[in-house]
Amino acid sequence: MKSEPSALRDFTVDRRVWLLSGVSIGIGACATGLAVLLLRLIALSTNFFYYHRFSIAAVSPAGSPVGHWMVVVPVIGGLIVGLMARFGSDKIRGHGIPEAIEAILLHRAKVHPKIAVLKPISAAIAIGSGGPFGAEGPIIMTGGAFGSLIGQWMHVTDAERTTLLVAGAAAGMSATFATPVAAILLAVELLLFEWRPRSLVPVAIASATAGILRVYWLGAGPLFQMPAINGTHRITFAVGALLLGALLGLVAAGMSRMMYAFEDLFEHLHIHWMWWPAIGGIGIGIGGLFFPRGLGVGYDNIAELLHGNATIGLIIGVLIAKSLMWAFSLGSGTSGGVLAPLLMIGGAVGAMAGHLAHASVEAQAFWALIGMGSMLAGALGVPLTAILFSLEVTHCLPALLPLTMACIASYLVTALLMPRSILTEKLSRRGYHLTREYGVDPLELVIIRDLMSPLQVSQVKEPLPTFYAYADGTARGAAEIMASEGLATLPVVERKSQQICGTISLSDLLRGRSRSVERENERLRLFNYVPPEQGGHN
Repeated sequence: MKSEPSALRDFTVDRRVWLLSGVSIGIGACATGLAVLLLRLIALSTNFFYYHRFSIAAVSPAGSPVGHWMVVVPVIGGLIVGLMARFGSDKIRGHGIPEAIEAILLHRAKVHPKIAVLKPISAAIAIGSGGPFGAEGPIIMTGGAFGSLIGQWMHVTDAERTTLLVAGAAAGMSATFATPVAAILLAVELLLFEWRPRSLVPVAIASATAGILRVYWLGAGPLFQMPAINGTHRITFAVGALLLGALLGLVAAGMSRMMYAFEDLFEHLHIHWMWWPAIGGIGIGIGGLFFPRGLGVGYDNIAELLHGNATIGLIIGVLIAKSLMWAFSLGSGTSGGVLAPLLMIGGAVGAMAGHLAHASVEAQAFWALIGMGSMLAGALGVPLTAILFSLEVTHCLPALLPLTMACIASYLVTALLMPRSILTEKLSRRGYHLTREYGVDPLELVIIRDLMSPLQVSQVKEPLPTFYAYADGTARGAAEIMASEGLATLPVVERKSQQICGTISLSDLLRGRSRSVERENERLRLFNYVPPEQGGHN
């Protein structure tokens, strides 16, 4: 006799995904506008601080005529940011992405409205006054804040509000770097903490919307041009990429520890944290005096590294001066992102490897790309994002296979050496724990019928109780009912006959959970293995 199908599905999604997807189009468009606005604010701030004019033309602090007064400019910017954090909101301090994660996990995806205003302004001042930071973290936080505000205005669940927050964050990154696919992967690997159609679809729509609109405001990609590269399929490139990726994993771990060591140093200062960004500005100013190209975002430095014609002076300046300036100033708690500096430092390590190997210009550009992607994979713990991001910002498809090996190698090294990434370490220092490992809930793989205690027909009481689970449902579904209703035991009903056929208890659920523990810890040699139920022995 044909059995009646259960109500179980591969994915839990309903028609509300259409509503969230429609809203995400608007969020993607607005996040793009906010990204463009922030980039213009950074340019305006740079022109004001270093050239004493009102202009939104893209300029670098390195060409400023202010001379030795360059030391003072970052201090003024840090002082302004400190005052904004003290009397506005201390949530504007930091990278931007850890604050977005904290809002998602701990505050029901709720972001205060003034964060959406103060974060981009403070970031523009910090970067425009010479801060060696990226704009992507503040843009991600700003886009996420806008998505959260829309979610707070609508009648939605916490999970749906999280989706809208992440949609805004992904759209901000997509608009900044012209990397819509990498932005989606970053959302999955770092922000959503799930892989479900209900969240993935709206986030992807927002990111794609931003990618389309970016062309009209900022131009099409790629963000960085590279020379033509051939022969990357050779074994020498693969082995070299593997070794360089492992090296970048060590560098990424070192950069994270250096930055947090400076943060610990500031924590021991006996002055209010409002003054810390100004002290960090002193480090920026001194570093900028010796290496002016270390000031600001430095996209021009990344472009030069990826052209393959970076000088030894630029490479050493990035590796020493830029690294110290970035770690010291970010440790002071100012407002700025980590992505662009990490890309630059990783690219410099790769370019140095190319110089030491006396590689051609094209090969030096290739190794700079490998270093850039590896640094991103290791420092942030997002290998898939790093691979796609590196390809999208350069359109260098021939580098795909070596880049994959390098990013995975870097990811493995940092996963073994670092308990947290450079982004999640901040949450850990605040006393919170999160796991970055995603997997199917073990109780989702166990059917209730396999765990329940059967009942005889004479023991069945009519009518059906208010709360029950179907025998062909999952143990996870039963656990959710018991948790929400505060029950220790739950009746089990046969779907076809609508009769009670057993009960499931908390101890039964623990038996189901123990199966995954055995799967992770029990080691067996399966060659000629006979299961115990067939008369064999472990």
